[in-house]
Amino acid sequence: MSRICVAFFDAKPYDIQTFDPIRPDGWDFRYFREHLTANTVGLATGFDAVCVFVNDRLDAEVIERLRGGGTRLVALRCAGYNNVDLPAARGRIRVARVPSYSPHSVAEHAVALMLGLNRKTHRAYYRIRDNNFNINGLLGFDMFGKTAGIVGTGRIGACLATILKGFGMKVLAFDSFPAAELAESVGFEYVTLDQLYGQSHIISLHCPLTPETYHLIDERSLAKMRPDVMIVNTSRGQLVDTKALIRALKTRRVGYAGLDVYEEEADYFFEDLSGSTIADDALARLMTFNNVLITSHQAFFTEEALLNIATTTVENIAAFFEDRELVNEIAG
Repeated sequence: MSRICVAFFDAKPYDIQTFDPIRPDGWDFRYFREHLTANTVGLATGFDAVCVFVNDRLDAEVIERLRGGGTRLVALRCAGYNNVDLPAARGRIRVARVPSYSPHSVAEHAVALMLGLNRKTHRAYYRIRDNNFNINGLLGFDMFGKTAGIVGTGRIGACLATILKGFGMKVLAFDSFPAAELAESVGFEYVTLDQLYGQSHIISLHCPLTPETYHLIDERSLAKMRPDVMIVNTSRGQLVDTKALIRALKTRRVGYAGLDVYEEEADYFFEDLSGSTIADDALARLMTFNNVLITSHQAFFTEEALLNIATTTVENIAAFFEDRELVNEIAG
């Protein structure tokens, strides 16, 4: 294979540490800290492929300029692709993704958010650091015997269902394409969304972002839920109407929220802004609730997942330039 030059955007130290050891001989990896946008796309000129992440923006202008600069492949090192204008890419540039890297990593992080919120370990941690050993206000509940609702039963949702069944929970699920054999083997039940909303103590989102799922959690769906419901989102930020969630938290319609994603996260998540002020009023308000636990899109962040992402991404690039079937291509 001839020399292949790949430009990585939004590259973090852990990306370099994971990709460099598996870089094929003769390939050139260049890492850019900048997000890929219309302002930075010039950095990709002359590169055969670009490797991008969730907060890079590949709109029609960026795609056209990538094509004009000689780039033939967009390799996403993630599963989601709502940041890519696929109609604009059709016939101009190929796009591939990593459809699965470690469903366990995301499912286990969702459980970590549930347990942290329930047992208030994040609040207890700060109390102890201040030598405050009082446990008033830290009362939790047994997850055993409670009902969990999982929206989306792909690899991650199925893994989460298995974990929560291990807690002794009743698991309800909704999916546009239900898998009866999976439900039987794991021991969960498919129901309608309204039934899931009305019966679940904990609701966890594991569905893709589509026009149909945009703001799936909004005023109307929140009104159908238990007043003490816990909502966990480790999927896509725009599944949740943030302003509606804030109103529900203020009125105690929602008892807890665990968010690993946020609909306007691009300017904040993955960055060190400790010396800055949060200008996003909704995000700043969410951070004031002691019954909200926010993590910075880290559900995927395990050693195993990073290695799987890197390996699949390199294989996608190799398959394209070797004229093999690009099995992880996203159809425009």
